[in-house]
Amino acid sequence: MKLPSGLAELAAYLEELPEPRIVLDSDYTILAANKAYGRDFGGGQPVIGRRCYEVSHGIDVPCDRAGESCPLKGSSQSGRPHRVLHLHHTPRGEEHVDVETIPIPGTGNRPRLFVEAMRVVRQASGRPAAQGMVGRSAAFLGMLHQIMRVAPSEAVVLLLGETGTGKELIAHALHEASSRAGGPFVAVDCSGLTETLFESELFGYEKGAFTGASHRKTGLVEAARGGTLFLDEIGELPLFLQVKLLRLLETGSYRRVGGVEALAADFRLVAATHRELAEMVRQGEFRRDLYYRINTFPIHSPSLAERSDDIPLLAQSLLERVAGPSKRLSAAAVTALGERAYEGNIRELRNLLERASLLADGDEILPEHLADDLAQRVPIAPRTEDSNIFALSAPIALDDLQARYVAWAARHSEDRKTLAKTLGVSERTLYRLLKRSE
Repeated sequence: MKLPSGLAELAAYLEELPEPRIVLDSDYTILAANKAYGRDFGGGQPVIGRRCYEVSHGIDVPCDRAGESCPLKGSSQSGRPHRVLHLHHTPRGEEHVDVETIPIPGTGNRPRLFVEAMRVVRQASGRPAAQGMVGRSAAFLGMLHQIMRVAPSEAVVLLLGETGTGKELIAHALHEASSRAGGPFVAVDCSGLTETLFESELFGYEKGAFTGASHRKTGLVEAARGGTLFLDEIGELPLFLQVKLLRLLETGSYRRVGGVEALAADFRLVAATHRELAEMVRQGEFRRDLYYRINTFPIHSPSLAERSDDIPLLAQSLLERVAGPSKRLSAAAVTALGERAYEGNIRELRNLLERASLLADGDEILPEHLADDLAQRVPIAPRTEDSNIFALSAPIALDDLQARYVAWAARHSEDRKTLAKTLGVSERTLYRLLKRSE
């Protein structure tokens, strides 16, 4: 398919660019594509003459008619560039892709042609992954879109959200997607820092600055030179230390403890907290000037309740991280995980899966392995002719109660295999339980 007159040069220019680029008409037809696009999205198949949504999503209608924002439609209506975050089909599977559509001015009121630029987001995955962020829910995609927007800049980012939502992972993603990715990522936990510790840790100290200072120490601000400084739980920083941090941010310089030379700071700041900083400002617990200094670009880290659709994907990813490929979740266990309330969010989910992997004797994790304690895993026996074995005049050990139930269940089951399946345990585990009940 030939490009309209005058655009052959544009196609040649796009061919030299390292990131995927295509030229589209207003009917979503791909008129030109560079090699990078064919490599990342074409899968070795021809793409010229096909509709963009066919290639990127494997669907037969435009994105906006399939539940996603369409950048071409937005650009066509506004006459300006339009940027969105999509899940695209690639030869490697579905991946998060940052898409920007740029209109080419035409003779009429609306542009007739568009250049679409795509960048695969390497910092997150829409499939189970051994590391990094994973997610596909609307809340996760909204957060990821904000990350990709602000990452290339030097703007200060403030991460807000409940504890356990993965704010340090977000900070890492911001660093890796920035121009400072080749520099260090230095994390500082602000909770519990005393004045002396704060200054010596952040700014370092000179030899002889105080008793025990036998050598010069490099501070974390200096260690973060050329990279990212991540201040975790900044809401826990006492007021008198907030002044010192504000001065560092305002002046861009610091002195080592015991030193006189002013040193230039060179880092990109990312801060995080689970506290309501705006309310703390109103209560006089957090400096107003510091709050507005670090609140340049706030990003909300969604709780698991806000991204419940991601729980199966997160669970599969976290299980592999804590237990390797030897364990898998049963369908009933996945359902049980989705029905829980998580006060500790992703951190709680990870701990739950690690514990379950240790409780499961076989390779499959079942709902009973996800109970918070043993009492929740003890089945309630039905009332039958011999159910008086469960009539208790006083509390007994849970192991004894379990043994009574297993012995009763064995008397009412035809074979061990069926019983093990009914109880939700492996035959090996059932054998041990029966031996214990003898």
